[in-house]
Amino acid sequence: MEKTVRFGIIGFGNMGTGHANNFRDGRIGNGVLAAVADIDPEKLKNVKNYGENIAVYGSGEELIEKSDVDAVVVATPHYLHPPLCTAALKRGFNVVCEKPAGVYTRQVKEMNEAAKQAKVLFTMMFNQRTNPVYRKMREIILSGGIGTIKRVNWIITDWYRSQSYYDSGTWRATWSGEGGGVLINQCPHQLDLVQWVTGLRPSAVRAFCHFGKWHDIEVEDDVTAYLEYPGGATGAFITSTADCPGDNRFEVLGTLGKLVCDGGSIQYDKLKIDEREFNRTYRGGFGTPEWERIPVEIKGENSQHAGILTNFARAILGLEPLFVDGKEGIYGVELMNAMLLSTWLKKTVSLPVDEELYFDELMKRVKTSKVKTGSNLVLDTQGTYGSK
Repeated sequence: MEKTVRFGIIGFGNMGTGHANNFRDGRIGNGVLAAVADIDPEKLKNVKNYGENIAVYGSGEELIEKSDVDAVVVATPHYLHPPLCTAALKRGFNVVCEKPAGVYTRQVKEMNEAAKQAKVLFTMMFNQRTNPVYRKMREIILSGGIGTIKRVNWIITDWYRSQSYYDSGTWRATWSGEGGGVLINQCPHQLDLVQWVTGLRPSAVRAFCHFGKWHDIEVEDDVTAYLEYPGGATGAFITSTADCPGDNRFEVLGTLGKLVCDGGSIQYDKLKIDEREFNRTYRGGFGTPEWERIPVEIKGENSQHAGILTNFARAILGLEPLFVDGKEGIYGVELMNAMLLSTWLKKTVSLPVDEELYFDELMKRVKTSKVKTGSNLVLDTQGTYGSK
């Protein structure tokens, strides 16, 4: 008989019900859904649709205190990720944290410290790391296939969201409820991948975030950021929730070639001689290094959320290594914080970001955040993740 890990889901909104669907439909290997928690009684009325004998709790704290599950998935609004994950880790539960790891680095550091002290496993729901396209790009880059990185560009604007999306939740698109906009909600995966795929983390950022430019919201819905890296590489990161049609083009240029991901394939152009070597030795004036287009075969399943949860269950059982170290979630939060802080201060900021200064600036905006009224709707997210 197959060994199984009993999971509890805290937060039964869009993401929580999405995970429940995967459990119900048998997509989570070695895992079963055993408990659900949400502070909204209306959302809990539908738990019976996801399986039998699922325990129901009125809050995440109650599930953590009373449940006998083996692992907890925290899928609440962002501010609650670190405190609930920390409580679950200290209680001895294995923990899956939905993206982002938190709203600001100070709270994420506290969560990471709890994970470091705990004798359990901790992972982030970085489901885009399962995409074989990004895994192949990382493999080529880290093996030296494009030489030393010179430039990193990502334009990710196929996140179109209408005003009705922002109006669907009282916590959405507010500083007090969500803690940010497109960077903290739509882009945590790209803010993770731009560092994971390249193996590089920026050292400085100058960003221009526009707040409520295209929607009636408090937070950013349009961002253009310039990145600087140790060693001289530079980059650009552009995102919006108002572009239609949007783009998703990830480009990494090195001294020995270039990778471009535009959709579900990789274009790999490789120089026959390193550009730096060509620059030093070429005597012909006009001229460029020769290059060739290398076919790239993409292998592997794009298992997304189900893949992360299956790996987590199997790692708990000792059947395979953990794919994503949850403590890496802080890197994307730090980059997001740097982009917002740079905009607020109107200057370039260095990383690691000044976390106390960021927290103070964020709290200024939280204090003036509007209170939204209405109900929190659960939207159908199936098919919205794509290959991003």
